[in-house]
Amino acid sequence: MRFGHNMGVDRDGFDLHTKRSTHPSVNTLTHIDNSFTEHNQSGTSPFTRGIHENMYLDRLWTMRQYAGFSDAQSTNKRFLELLDNGQSGLSVAFDLPTQLGLNSNSDLAEGEVGKVGVAIDSIHDIRALFQGIDLSKVSTSMTINAPATSLFALYIAYADECGIPREKLRGTVQNDILKEYIARGLYIFPPKESMKLTTDLMFWSNLNTPQWNTISVSGYHMREAGCTATQEIAFTLSNGLEYLSQAVNAGMDIDEVAPRMSFFFGCHNDFFEEVAKFRAARKLWHDLVVERYQPKNPKSTMLRFHTQTAGVTLTAQQPLNNTVRVSYQALSAVLGGTQSLHTNSYDEAIGLPTEESALLALRTQQILADETNITNSVDPLAGSYLVEELTTKLYDNSKLLVQEMEANGGAMNCVVSGYQQRQIHEAAWRQLQSVEDGTTSVIGVNKFSDDEKSNFMGHKQDLVNAEMQTKMIQQIIQNRNKSKAEQCILEIEQATENGTNLMEPLIEAFKSEVTLGEVNDILRRNFGSWVAPSGV
Repeated sequence: MRFGHNMGVDRDGFDLHTKRSTHPSVNTLTHIDNSFTEHNQSGTSPFTRGIHENMYLDRLWTMRQYAGFSDAQSTNKRFLELLDNGQSGLSVAFDLPTQLGLNSNSDLAEGEVGKVGVAIDSIHDIRALFQGIDLSKVSTSMTINAPATSLFALYIAYADECGIPREKLRGTVQNDILKEYIARGLYIFPPKESMKLTTDLMFWSNLNTPQWNTISVSGYHMREAGCTATQEIAFTLSNGLEYLSQAVNAGMDIDEVAPRMSFFFGCHNDFFEEVAKFRAARKLWHDLVVERYQPKNPKSTMLRFHTQTAGVTLTAQQPLNNTVRVSYQALSAVLGGTQSLHTNSYDEAIGLPTEESALLALRTQQILADETNITNSVDPLAGSYLVEELTTKLYDNSKLLVQEMEANGGAMNCVVSGYQQRQIHEAAWRQLQSVEDGTTSVIGVNKFSDDEKSNFMGHKQDLVNAEMQTKMIQQIIQNRNKSKAEQCILEIEQATENGTNLMEPLIEAFKSEVTLGEVNDILRRNFGSWVAPSGV
């Protein structure tokens, strides 16, 4: 078995690349009369300065590069290359049909199979995706939402097949359906039914996979859609409160569910604002959870988060400029105290990353970790008047926005009414105007631009993938135990009708070679579909 170097797991379920420093902790801010600093050392409530006392002095962040393209075999090759080069966690990108719960041979999947991620149709693809990787020794993040319950069930089915105890599995499944309605549009079912699938996964995982983070509440996609830093904090944490409420109403204890929640933020160009954003988000989440639930476990109030540098800031013009953007965005994420990090490849505005650009993106993190000495201080920017002021401002403004949504029935009701969507559309329009009129500088686009077009072609896709996937699906359906597969399908039908937890029926179905599309077709028939307030 092959797996990444220096893999461990931190106190909160994130596997982290271990690095012990010989330098003493630099945690010097004790004299500033400010609620964000005084008596609030890293590792202590409300965690403004970080969730661990020594932060990266003890353990580095997880270097978790997002990857997925074409078929499972090609993606597996990229995974092994990244692991061999020091990556410390996997992050799977799925193609559009998979994200919509469609088989690759669906008419609706035509032209999209394997384009923006890996195509997953059955347990055969999962086997190929993780071949040579010991899932008991590496954590896996899966960016999947509407069919998150199905993909997680596929992962569990494969782990069972490999003989890996469920309690040893580590990782995260995004499982954040609300932001799909708000910003991405890749939802399948109505909000109520989608939330039922989300809580099914959370409830089952709490009992069976205690090291798994059952939901990653994503602000990243809302920021990519155009929201501000304040809105990113507020909308993300409001969604987090909604998931907590749904889980508690389903019978889970706050101290069971909250410590297994994680968050996902983007990191943009305004360097100090981004650092302050992470600090403000940690404090606000702590305060909101304490106010609403009074948990006994301090970990219930910790905001643990993954960061990805901002894809929306990458430019197809002068693409090498993106290496600089990614570098300082990554630096602000680290100074902001992230638990894991993905650095975008410089060519992602053109196409899927090449092997060379993906490796350079990983090396960017490794240089930050091993050459800059920024990890020798717990909170290097503590005491900066600018950072502290920005933190206070972002906290106050985000809290007001959360309170406004709570007054209107919470995140779910606001999604149904289109509240967050309208706010993001307006912010995105203002941002676009500022770029077009030159108020916001984009080097190579509206400033220091040139007329020469880049000759960079990006990663070349395998165009025969769809045909290969279709043949595989046909063979699976033809050769599987038909009566067993039919029985599993019937049990899923009954579970959806009865409202019982779907996880175990799904796991058994995938072990019996039922396909992802077949499962989600059942759910479509029983749950129906949904049209957003915008009509889109």
